[in-house]
Amino acid sequence: MARQLRIQYPGAYYHVTSRGNERQDIYRDDLDYQTFLEKLAISLDVHNVSLLAYVCMTNHFHLFLTTPDGNLSEFMRHFNISYTSAFNRRYKRSGHLYQGRYKSFLVDADTYLKEVSRYIHLNPVRIKKYANLPATKTIKILSEYKYSSFKGYTNLSARVDFINYKKVLGCFNGDTVEGRRQYRQFVYRGLKEKTANPFDSGKKKGIIGSSVFMEYIRKRYIDKHISNGERELPELKAARELIEPSELVEKYCQMINADASEICRKGKSSVDRAVLMELLYRCCNMKQPEIGQMVGGMDYSSVSVARKQLRLQMKKDHVLKRKVEKLVKDFSNLKI
Repeated sequence: MARQLRIQYPGAYYHVTSRGNERQDIYRDDLDYQTFLEKLAISLDVHNVSLLAYVCMTNHFHLFLTTPDGNLSEFMRHFNISYTSAFNRRYKRSGHLYQGRYKSFLVDADTYLKEVSRYIHLNPVRIKKYANLPATKTIKILSEYKYSSFKGYTNLSARVDFINYKKVLGCFNGDTVEGRRQYRQFVYRGLKEKTANPFDSGKKKGIIGSSVFMEYIRKRYIDKHISNGERELPELKAARELIEPSELVEKYCQMINADASEICRKGKSSVDRAVLMELLYRCCNMKQPEIGQMVGGMDYSSVSVARKQLRLQMKKDHVLKRKVEKLVKDFSNLKI
């Protein structure tokens, strides 16, 4: 399975989450929660990472943080190993605590700072057993939840020194009585209004942000990762603005002065057709069975073989390689 793309740079913001292996609990009692937060605070300090919000949810956790030094991977490696080691020692166990690698979303803080913090803080009451409770009861449960940074946002006496409260409260009249009141109401409105999950728009991309932010990230950090003739990470393909397959076929045929019905004719075998399949795969985020149906009813294995043969040809024919690279770049830059 392809590993998730990690875009790292100084000042980046992330939503990070990790779940217990086989969905098992990663906290068994209050001492585990306390140990988790102690290890978290140490890792934040060691790696100069600023934590804006967190919530612990029995078998998983959510963190909202920013990395002044662009070192998310190093921080998470240190933190996850630290807590896993402590957990394993306490319960005389060994092996993985978490289910695979942690998941992260790169966040456009200028647009989604408030929404991400609210999403994290609402987690304790966004579970099935509270689904039908009236807002007044869910507000009470939320305000009393111990394993979250929400209390510190609304009550100075509940604050801890490893949370950066000022960044989010800066969107609400600052870290003042009024600012804290506004933030509390903003979170509560999320219960009453059933607000959308801010991460829905970022699924498969690993990024949530405005179109301007997405374009900046694509140009500055993603394009350089595109491998020539190699399978791209899912996040790379999804993060780019995808051209519609039918539009790509039409434009490609215009470029090579050919008829689409001829290129896609059943039984047809040509370099032009193989290039078209490669473009559909790399620029339209299409799966190989879908490509096969679009180019004349080929099966999955035939598409795979054709693309593999094209890659072998590109290694020998540098003119063909440059042609395909230019087409990928041109179609990747086209808007939907």
